Amino acid sequence: MRILLINTTEKIGGPAVAASRLMEALKNSGIKAKLLVRDKQTEQITVVELNHNLRMVWKFVWERIVIWKANHFNKRHLFAVDIANTGTDITTLPEFQQADIIHLHWINQGMLSLKNIEKILASGKPVVWTLHDMWPCTGICHYSGGCTHYEQECHHCPFIHGGSRKRDLSHRIFLKKQKLYEGRHINFVACSHWLEERVQKSALFSGHSITSIPNPINTNLFKPHNQKEARNKCMLPQDSKLILFGSAKITDERKGIDYMIKACKLLAEKHPELKDQLGVVVFGNQSEQLEHMLPFKVYPLNFIHNEHQLVDIYNAVDLFVTPALEENLPNTIIESMSCGTPCVGFNVGGIPEMIDHLHNGYVAQYKSAEDFANGIYWILTEPEYDTLAEQAVRKAVSNYSERAIAKRYIDVYNKITGRHA
Repeated sequence: MRILLINTTEKIGGPAVAASRLMEALKNSGIKAKLLVRDKQTEQITVVELNHNLRMVWKFVWERIVIWKANHFNKRHLFAVDIANTGTDITTLPEFQQADIIHLHWINQGMLSLKNIEKILASGKPVVWTLHDMWPCTGICHYSGGCTHYEQECHHCPFIHGGSRKRDLSHRIFLKKQKLYEGRHINFVACSHWLEERVQKSALFSGHSITSIPNPINTNLFKPHNQKEARNKCMLPQDSKLILFGSAKITDERKGIDYMIKACKLLAEKHPELKDQLGVVVFGNQSEQLEHMLPFKVYPLNFIHNEHQLVDIYNAVDLFVTPALEENLPNTIIESMSCGTPCVGFNVGGIPEMIDHLHNGYVAQYKSAEDFANGIYWILTEPEYDTLAEQAVRKAVSNYSERAIAKRYIDVYNKITGRHA
């Protein structure tokens, strides 16, 4: 069986990491898998990159121009939405023609247009589509932010400046998606039960079935190591308690940086002794900006692509925090738990499916900086910390290991091709 996975990038962003890991998991399970991307970041031979040219750059720019114009030339939310009006026809590529199954992941920002997807569906090849956010089930947004228009029909989009038009850009793309999905058989997979529930409510998915399979993690790589050695490698202090916070872009509002800052200030006020005992390790673009915003010593790191370095960082800290306000199934939580590092996150999206409250981490009340601070303090002072860490590893290995996730996807592939496992 030959599987062609498709994602915009190879390693940049959560969906890219998930798709790359799934490819490796499938290969390790004896499946011939390749990953087709617009932007390749490694020398991996089973990752195929589209031919780059000026036209491809223009496609990406043109999509942004159309969104910008619809937004009355306002830059706000420019990358919170996608309209898939440009892309590349991949059906003529040998990798596509040789594949038994086409497995779509995150295909926005000029990778595939709606017309390209239509051509893929028309090819007759079975299609699996793993949803990493809400975009496939909404008009144009990746996360609806509480808007429920997609449940009937998108219009008056809050992501379009003014949001005052019934037949706005979101409405037009919604109708195009409706036409695209109608009468087609697509095997949709959501990465979390939270996303599965949202998708099932969408009018676009009426008559379509969806299953939930989480993202995989290599538990042979992401596993507990000696904390002292990890801190030496990362050049972090041995005598401090360390919190880890990370994101591709630290200042992204959706990642909840304001709540992180508030929670740290509350901690410093309630527990002044922590000012000299606690440090915050931050990885991601613009991480140095937090140095003057937190009451604790900050150790800024750039965005980490090397997974071996990531393993050292997770093992060097005492807990990982994610104050994200909208999230599907964060790879960072899976990575942290797999390394035996407990996590604190808000009760939102797929996070409460991952963190079992007071068992392997702490699930804080949504948008409560105070409860988020309580969670951090509880883990830092928990006498049974070692048990928390052990339970985190156990959850990661049993629920997210490559072997377990690959098996679930292979079952899906076998079912749609009529093969027997």
